[in-house]
Formats: sequence, structure tokens, C-alpha cells
Amino acid sequence: MTTFDNREKAAEAGFVAQESAEFGARARRDRFIGHWAAGLLGLNAEDAKAYAKSLVSTDLEKHGDSDVIDKLKKDFAAKGVEVATATIERMMAEKMQEARDQLKAGR
Repeated sequence: MTTFDNREKAAEAGFVAQESAEFGARARRDRFIGHWAAGLLGLNAEDAKAYAKSLVSTDLEKHGDSDVIDKLKKDFAAKGVEVATATIERMMAEKMQEARDQLKAGR
């Protein structure tokens, strides 16, 4: 195996690790957002946990955040809860940073 082959394999392994970490961070972020939204929707603890889990599944439907944002907006509207899209996006950014920080710290 050449040095180039070794570098290529190392680069591929690094990419896979980074993508795996990003997937884990997004899933954690979605759970955080789910609990935040559940509080606004007035859900009890058990339903909040299930709702947070449902957001993780929703995020697998499309690339990007639009699927999660659309679900949140729909669910808020169904309960008569007014939350601006900008607020949802800001919370998603904050919770993503929190998720990354936790994963980086090994929690």
C-alpha cells in the first residue's frame, strides 16, 4: 500500500467519523428541540419524550432542517401556539451548539 493509499483511507475514515458525529449531534438537537416544543405545546413528560423522538424520525425524511421546521410549525398551529419561524430557527441553532458541546465533552 502506498503513502497515497494510506492518506486516502485516513481521509475517508475522517470523513465517516465527522459525518457520524454530525448525525449524532442532529439527533440530539432534535430531541432537545422536541422537549422545548413539547413544553410550549403543553405535553406531559411521557408525551414530550415521544414527541422529541418523533422529531428525530422526521429529520430523516429530507435533507436539511425544513422537515423539522415544517412539523413544528404545523404542530404549533394545530394547538394555537404562535411561534415565529425565526424563533424556531434560532432555537435549533442554539440546541445544535448545545448538542455539539455535549458530544465533544463526552456526555
